[in-house]
Amino acid sequence: MNKKGNEGNPWHALAMVGALGFEVGLSTAAGYFIGSWIAPSSSGWKIAGVFTGLIVGLLIAILLVKKALENKNG
Repeated sequence: MNKKGNEGNPWHALAMVGALGFEVGLSTAAGYFIGSWIAPSSSGWKIAGVFTGLIVGLLIAILLVKKALENKNG
């Protein structure tokens, strides 16, 4: 049997997409809750927390994809 890791495996691709969505969603939710913890009566902190969490989540997702592509090529 000549297998090359996870290349061409649809379950691996599905797991990667799910992990990316979970990471972005979790970071965004964490930003919202941190913003509401800092100032419960101010919606500005909640909005800032959501955008900060979204940016952090997207950066982590980019790093995960970059690492996955490096492992695939190397």
